[in-house]
Amino acid sequence: MSGPELLVSVVVIGRNEGERLQRCLVSVAQARWMHEGRPIGHEVIYVDSNSSDDSVARAQEMGARVLGLGQQRPCAAAGRNIGWRAARAPFILFLDGDTVLHPDFVGHALDALRAPELVAAWGHRRELLPAQSLYTRVLDLDWVFAPGRVSYFGGDVLVRRQALLDVGGFDDQQVAGEEPELCRRLRERGWQIEHLDVPMTGHDLALTTLKAYWKRAERAGLAYAQVAERFAHTPDPLWLAESRRNRVHGTAVLAAGPLLLVLAWLWPEAGAAALVLGLLFWARSAWRCRWKCPGEPSLAWLYALHSHLQQVPILVGQLKYERLRQRKEAPRLMEYKGPQVGPGEAP
Repeated sequence: MSGPELLVSVVVIGRNEGERLQRCLVSVAQARWMHEGRPIGHEVIYVDSNSSDDSVARAQEMGARVLGLGQQRPCAAAGRNIGWRAARAPFILFLDGDTVLHPDFVGHALDALRAPELVAAWGHRRELLPAQSLYTRVLDLDWVFAPGRVSYFGGDVLVRRQALLDVGGFDDQQVAGEEPELCRRLRERGWQIEHLDVPMTGHDLALTTLKAYWKRAERAGLAYAQVAERFAHTPDPLWLAESRRNRVHGTAVLAAGPLLLVLAWLWPEAGAAALVLGLLFWARSAWRCRWKCPGEPSLAWLYALHSHLQQVPILVGQLKYERLRQRKEAPRLMEYKGPQVGPGEAP
């Protein structure tokens, strides 16, 4: 007797995730693979990005089909491309190896993708261990987006395989920002994306140091610059405005401290006025992001501070990309986290 028709291919990517990867694959195995009273036929593919730990052995023990990058340089885009191209189902569920799948997400996403204009559906990703560090607590709010029709999806999403075929999948020249870049090309074909108001994944950021925080933001800046350059002279210049704003914002943040000290020394009244204006600007940012953390005003203030301070490493990332571009060198993978941590809790 044959099993259920294959409907979903789960593509998990990872590099040195170890216990995090095993936890991810366990969550996939324990998900509710039922839809409208019928089992959802699925397969699990793990694409390893040249791990030096036991990730491959763990994935094999969990029954996943394991693939490698071969001669390709490690990056998320290359791993996802290898995975979906080897997949056999009409829908691809992409997961990062440091996430935990919510048991009900696939059913919700399949319901949404009944709409023929939708190419992808994704839900809420939140941190598994927000108390892990101050950085994780603040960056957890980066995953908070309003539901509805949106322009982008992230690394965890259910996508139509045919649409990936139509546009050629991810651009593996992108070391970061590969999802918005792909979404831009999908939207160009008339496809739409839905952000569902349901839990999707828990994530283990494993970010506990200022150095890791800086590298993560620097990588984002490099992605902004790379994508902005690619689409700068098109009708939809993706991230061009954001890239330009960051250059102004980051420069202003860098100059604020020295300028305040000079004013305080030469003209105390002007220095005091500038300090008050800075505090008011900070308060305005905290007020605007309060919806992300209702009932936690102190967290809103911290997130607002993060939104300004991160502009400096983002600016550094943009400048690094410009230097690489002038040298005609390709960006390399920028890793900010170390190998595996202890187990967390499911979402």
